[in-house]
Amino acid sequence: MRRTAPLLASLGLAAAALLSTAVPAGAHSPAPRAHCPRLSEKLPWYGHNRAALQRVVDERGTCAHPALASEHYEGPRPVAAFDWDNTISKNDITDATIAWSLRHDKILRPRDWKDTSAWLTDEAAAALTQACGTDVPVGAPLPTSRRTACADEIFEIRSAARTMSGAEAFAGTWNHRRTVPEYAWVPQLFAGHTPAELTDYTRRARAEALAAPVGATQRVGTHTLPGYVRYYAQQRDLVRTLQRAGFDVYIVSAGSEPVTEVWSAGIGIDKKHTIAIRSLLDRRGRITTVNEGCGGEPASKGADIPYIDGKRCWINQEIFGVKGPRAWQRQDFAHRIAIGGGDADTDVTFVGDATGAHLVLNRNKSEIMCRAYDNEDGRWLVNPMFIEPLPRKKDAYPCATTARTEEDGSHGPARRDDGSVIPDQRDSAFGGA
Repeated sequence: MRRTAPLLASLGLAAAALLSTAVPAGAHSPAPRAHCPRLSEKLPWYGHNRAALQRVVDERGTCAHPALASEHYEGPRPVAAFDWDNTISKNDITDATIAWSLRHDKILRPRDWKDTSAWLTDEAAAALTQACGTDVPVGAPLPTSRRTACADEIFEIRSAARTMSGAEAFAGTWNHRRTVPEYAWVPQLFAGHTPAELTDYTRRARAEALAAPVGATQRVGTHTLPGYVRYYAQQRDLVRTLQRAGFDVYIVSAGSEPVTEVWSAGIGIDKKHTIAIRSLLDRRGRITTVNEGCGGEPASKGADIPYIDGKRCWINQEIFGVKGPRAWQRQDFAHRIAIGGGDADTDVTFVGDATGAHLVLNRNKSEIMCRAYDNEDGRWLVNPMFIEPLPRKKDAYPCATTARTEEDGSHGPARRDDGSVIPDQRDSAFGGA
């Protein structure tokens, strides 16, 4: 689970400028050549999104810089980074793994539910204790497959941050642009397991989710949730095209790292290029409730996960080798991604850092859609979800008032990079009626 962050090779000024120059508005792609990998024209994209992405691939990759194709090339490569859930795949792979684990009694009873999170409330701990019982030994599997109330409490807290009775499940102080307790709680639920065991559970859940037909649902306790997951064909093609064009392609997810690694391998992205929540291991090699920190912050129970501004920090630290508090800041062009892709407000910071294209799948999430539709630099690309796209949002996005989540959890206006407030935006890239 722990590994040393890869350091970007030292950048010469000429190479840095060449690979990091912004794509001029209206620029045309170079004529196709043998070393100019092309996105499939058989896979539909919304509007001109394929052409815009192809232009960045051509101008940053092997088409304009053939040296990137050499197996002996050791210089800096253009970087693309993508969120996972509902960006590369349709539906949530964390939910798929948790659902499978609850149906197969894979959650181990903690000594005290309060140990699993720094922010779990007394009410939530009491609800979990009552629903899951104390009749199995500490460290033994909870019978969630037949104890519906236990499965319900766990899934409700994970998905809605509240108990089945409606009480708040988390309380206290945290930076709302660096973490969210219910996300950080997921790898903590698997404390006591080895990474290999969690990998195995994920592989089994993945097989079920890929085999289920599109539109299938499943039950977890009394909850109904999607029962299928699909790799988006367009995103698989984009990743492969980028890799052929000499890009380093990364996944940056707010899920558990072993879970994300199983799925990212399915599109040819290895563990070295997969960044997610990293749990510390105990002396027996088992997952603990403590996660690695970022940007000079210490290990904690989830204070600094790849979430909103945390995704920028992890990208800067792990990909570009930026250490300490500087990792929380936007870097110069030579130390920023060329293409970023996401679907939710959790992705808005790192997607906004991209210098070539900001790809957003429309799930009606306010802050990222405000940034995307405002299109400050002319490089934001909005695409409806490729499977079961949402219909048009009836009301405008509240960009000028409450679209942005602040560090203290309050909500304020979404802002451009120059600090100006974004006016409310109407939904214009959607799939349904």
